[in-house]
Amino acid sequence: MSAKAGGPRMVLAQRAVPAVVIGAGPLSIDEVHAVAHGAARIMLAPALLERLSGARAAVERSLERGEAVYGLTTGLGAAVDTRLAADQIAAFQLRAVRARAVGVGRCLSRAEVRAMLLARLAGLAQGASGISPCLVGTLAAMLNSGVHPVVRRIGSLGEADLSSLAQLFLPLTGEGEAEFDGQIRTGPEAMRLAGIALPAFGPKDGLALLNANAESAGLAALALRAMARALEALTVAGALSLEAYRANLSPIASNLVALRPVPSHVAGAAKLRELLAGSDLLGEGAARRVQDPLSFRCLAPVNGAAFAALETARALVEVELNGAGDSPAVLITEDILRSTVNFDTTALALALEGLGLAAAHTATISAFRVTKLMSPAASELPRFLTRHGGTHAGFATTQKTAAALEAEIRHLAVPLGPMTMPVADGVEDYAPMTPRIVAKTAMIAEHLSRLAAIELVVAAEATDQREGIRLGAGTTLAHRFVRAHVARLDDDRPMGREFEALAERLAAGELAAALADLPA
Repeated sequence: MSAKAGGPRMVLAQRAVPAVVIGAGPLSIDEVHAVAHGAARIMLAPALLERLSGARAAVERSLERGEAVYGLTTGLGAAVDTRLAADQIAAFQLRAVRARAVGVGRCLSRAEVRAMLLARLAGLAQGASGISPCLVGTLAAMLNSGVHPVVRRIGSLGEADLSSLAQLFLPLTGEGEAEFDGQIRTGPEAMRLAGIALPAFGPKDGLALLNANAESAGLAALALRAMARALEALTVAGALSLEAYRANLSPIASNLVALRPVPSHVAGAAKLRELLAGSDLLGEGAARRVQDPLSFRCLAPVNGAAFAALETARALVEVELNGAGDSPAVLITEDILRSTVNFDTTALALALEGLGLAAAHTATISAFRVTKLMSPAASELPRFLTRHGGTHAGFATTQKTAAALEAEIRHLAVPLGPMTMPVADGVEDYAPMTPRIVAKTAMIAEHLSRLAAIELVVAAEATDQREGIRLGAGTTLAHRFVRAHVARLDDDRPMGREFEALAERLAAGELAAALADLPA
C-alpha cells in the first residue's frame, strides 16, 4: 500500500447478516439485487487486503523500474504517445476521472447506482487493477452508508464504461453530486455527512476506477433478474390461457416433444406440464379442437427458447461481475503490468440482443392469445369477455394496450449493432454499445411484465366463464393470485391502473412466491 494513499482504512465489517462478502467468492446476480435495493450490507473478506496490496506493490515496482505502462506512465486513449513525468502521475489520475465525467440525459436510479458501485467493487477485488487498497474500502463505505453519486445515462459506448464510472467516482475527487439521506448534495458534502474521508489518488488509481464495465455488468444483473420474473409470469399466463381456450395439450406431451428434442423446447414443455398437472384438460377429448392457433401451440418452444437465451446472458453477466476488465492488468505472480482487452463486452451485448429478440417472440404470441380469447369465433366465449353484449366494452380496448406493448417490445428488440463512429482520434474505432443494449433489455422486461399482467387477467376472466372446469395445480394458484388482486370485470371500469399494479407485483416476484411450493 502506498504511503501516500489516504481515505478510510480497510475495516472489515462486523455487522450481522444479511451481508455480501466481497473477495471471498463469486458475486451472484441475486446478491447484486440485494445490495442494489438496500437490504444487504457489504463486508470485505479478510484475505482481500493481501491480494490488493500485492497488486499495488507490483504497480509501485513498475514505477521504480521506469517502465512504459499505459495509463500509469503514459496518457490515455490517443494520448498514449505522451510520456508522463514522475511529478505528473498522481495529478493525472485525478484529472482522468474529472475529464471523463461527460454523461448527459436522465440519471440512473438509486438501485442502478448501487448495482454499479457493487460491480466495480467486485471487479477491483479480483486484484488485477493495482488500485490503492484504501479506495476499495471507500467504495464499500459508500454502499454501506448510502452515498449514491448522480450518474447520467448517456456517454458510454461499451468498451469500458468510462463516462458512467467517472461520474460515479467524482465525489472521491471532491467534485460531482450525490444523494445522501434523501437529498442531492455536492459530492464532498455527501461524503462528509456520511463520515467518509476523501482518498488521496496515487498512480493508476483513477484508471483503475474507470477502466471496467461496471455499468453494463451491474445494470445487466438487475435487468436479467427482471427479465426472469417477466418470462416466468408470461409463461404462467400462457398456461392459464391454454386452460381458458380449452386448448389441445398434445404439443407438450413428453413423448411427442422427444421426437425432436431441442433442449429449450423440452424444458418449456416440462414447465407447462408442471403448471397444468391435474387439469381436466389433460383428459381424452377435453380439448375443443384437435389443433389450435400457433400462439397457443408454440408456447413451449417459444418461451423455452427465451429462457435459454436468458441463461446464456446470465452466464456472461456472472463472468463480467467476477472478472477483471482492467487494462493494463496486474499479474501479481509475474510482477508485470500488461494491456488487455478484457473490457470488451461484445459477447454480453450479443447475448442481450438475442434475449431481446427472444422476448419479442414471447410478447407477440402472448398478444395474439389475448385477442383470440376475446373472439367468439376463436374461443366460443362472449365477445371481449363481457356478458352484457354490445352495451359494454369489456376487455375490448385492452387489446389495444396489449398491441401497443407488443409493438414497443418488438421495436426495442431491434438490434442496435456496433458503433460506427470512431472516437479518440480514431484509436477507439469500435464499440458494442452495451450500456444502451442493457437499458433496452430492462425496458423490454418492464413491458413484458405489463403484458403478462394483461394476459393473466384476461385468461382468468375467460376461465371463470368456463363453468365446471378443473384447473391444474399451477394454473389454480395463478388464478387465485389474480383474483386476490383483480376482481372480475362485470360493469366497465378503468383497468389500466389495475394492470399496472399487477405488473408491479409480478416484477416484485409475488407470483413466483405464490407458485414456489408447486411440486415439480
